[in-house]
Amino acid sequence: MAGAAILRRVRAAFAALVVAALLASCAKPPEVHRQEGYVFGTRVDLTVYGESAEDSAAAMNEVLSEFDRLHRSYHAWQPSELTALNESIGRGQVATVSDELAGMLKDAARLSELGDSLFNPALGELIALWGFQADEFVARLPDPDGIRTVLDARPRMSDLVIEGNRVSSRNPSVRLDLGGYAKGYALDRAAAILRARGIHNALINIGGNVMALGKKGDAPWRLGLQHPRKPEPMATLPLYDGEAIGTSGDYQRYFELDGVRYSHLIDPRTGAPATATQSMTVLVTPRPNAGTLSDAASKAPFIAGDGWREYTRRYGIEHALRVAADGHIEVTRELRARLQFMEGVGPVTVVD
Repeated sequence: MAGAAILRRVRAAFAALVVAALLASCAKPPEVHRQEGYVFGTRVDLTVYGESAEDSAAAMNEVLSEFDRLHRSYHAWQPSELTALNESIGRGQVATVSDELAGMLKDAARLSELGDSLFNPALGELIALWGFQADEFVARLPDPDGIRTVLDARPRMSDLVIEGNRVSSRNPSVRLDLGGYAKGYALDRAAAILRARGIHNALINIGGNVMALGKKGDAPWRLGLQHPRKPEPMATLPLYDGEAIGTSGDYQRYFELDGVRYSHLIDPRTGAPATATQSMTVLVTPRPNAGTLSDAASKAPFIAGDGWREYTRRYGIEHALRVAADGHIEVTRELRARLQFMEGVGPVTVVD
């Protein structure tokens, strides 16, 4: 009898193991949930890994709502808090702005100073003269006299006087455009929202400005770096928790006239689009406001051309890649160690 009882227990245990194995084999792998949108003049792509469909959708909807709020609040040419501030500056008046906008302007002014004002959000008038404050671009060169007027006025972020949430300018020619800052700021806001909702693994992509949270299963997130002259990536790389990538390129917002490409990245020294670089990518390792930095810190190196490495150092960035006007690729040693270039891409020079 005792032997029979033992045999029954062994059979029951074996059956339980079989059931557990069957249940495990039927279990669904963690799901990947995505949502897309269009804001800041570009496509937004959100990806959440390993959460329920309901939790993922709720979190991503909140992020997209926040993007819409930021877009409406700080639009450079449609009525917004930012255009109202520009109007006050033009009249020589003091404006009361939101605490958020005051903080953004202080930070943008700091980043502009680090980059010798090559990143200069006060140059909204130049961007408008070139036709880039519009949803569709007209292939037309601006009036040279208008360009010269702005250059002579020398609007800078350092012209702003920010006292609490009261903002004025010592220079009435300042016209703010946060297009080189807002996408990065939105990355940080999205990351904060997702983390607050308990989302630990996600990828946020705003027109090529990307931030990673956690990882995708057992591997880091992996993304491609867009080739500036081909509809395909030139390289891929892993992106780890808290890292952000920002790229400035002449291949998204531009027009061509008589075979010449004119992009929205204006050199404040000449008043014309910068031409020495096709694309400039910076990877920001985990730190506070990594998303914001990834956006702003790609601008000055792009415009600087051959002197780009000095500016990435100023921003504390050791992972960077530049594609020069002739297609030659320069990449820092730190970023080269993480990149997998596509076949046929080159030439590539590694720099310290």
